[in-house]
Amino acid sequence: MDTEQLFLFDRIARDGSFSRAAWALGLAQPTVSARVQALEQTVGGQLFVRGSRGVTLTDLGVSFLPYARRALEVLDAGVTVALEAQAGQRGRVSIGVLESLSGSFLGPGLAQFHAAYPQVEVLVRAGRHEQLIELLLDGVVGIALIAWPCADTLATDLEVLLALREPVVLAAVAGHPLTRRVDVDEDAVVATARPFLLLRWWLTLPAPVARLAERARPALDVPMETGRQMLLSGVGAGFFPWMQVAELLEAGRLVSVPVRGIPPLVRESALVRRSAVPLSTPAAALVAVLGERAAQLQLLA
Repeated sequence: MDTEQLFLFDRIARDGSFSRAAWALGLAQPTVSARVQALEQTVGGQLFVRGSRGVTLTDLGVSFLPYARRALEVLDAGVTVALEAQAGQRGRVSIGVLESLSGSFLGPGLAQFHAAYPQVEVLVRAGRHEQLIELLLDGVVGIALIAWPCADTLATDLEVLLALREPVVLAAVAGHPLTRRVDVDEDAVVATARPFLLLRWWLTLPAPVARLAERARPALDVPMETGRQMLLSGVGAGFFPWMQVAELLEAGRLVSVPVRGIPPLVRESALVRRSAVPLSTPAAALVAVLGERAAQLQLLA
């Protein structure tokens, strides 16, 4: 039994005629007869009865017809799904992301992706850099947005899909003593931050931040979101990746403070996959959407 036999069986049942079915499908009469006979051998009996007004279904044909049509519908649905998956319209994407980029960068990008590909299932796992490497190497996620460059010896087979460079700014709440100074240097930060917030957005602690952390008293080592809420409460100052504070800076609730003597700082990250694992069509579509978002934000390295 094959799909051509089922399709022909359904067509004859609809048309009530071997000849009309043959004409509609562009088949020779002997081909039609041979396919019907082969199908009848498979199901174990005659499917049609010829009459003066055409052909009608036998009891066996009546019983078998709904199952034949269901099989054709399932096959048609499967082909549709396969084509949509090939076009990125269906499927599943799994992505790991640094916690500090899960909301500010990935969130809006994922909303845009879902609007364009509503049938694609998405799994997101947020965590620290080391956790994301393990998830990627274990196959839990197919792509991951991690800190870069990555010195992990287990990550030597990673391929960069997008490389990002994000400015880092010293931020404080509007009205903080640092924001009222015309000229701010490292000494001013040490004396005025109170407390200086040490925020883990790096793989290797940048030298200027390390110097300030050693000199400032007190210095608080806090998670990114904790530090941001402390700033909004009017307490402390710290170096934040731009995307963590961009909306607050634009709204005027926080202020970016240039520090004389400290070169521009950046946080580098990369969207990567394992080189040996093919990138699915839906995953490639998500990468494209995130690339567009990075370009709009001028974050592409």
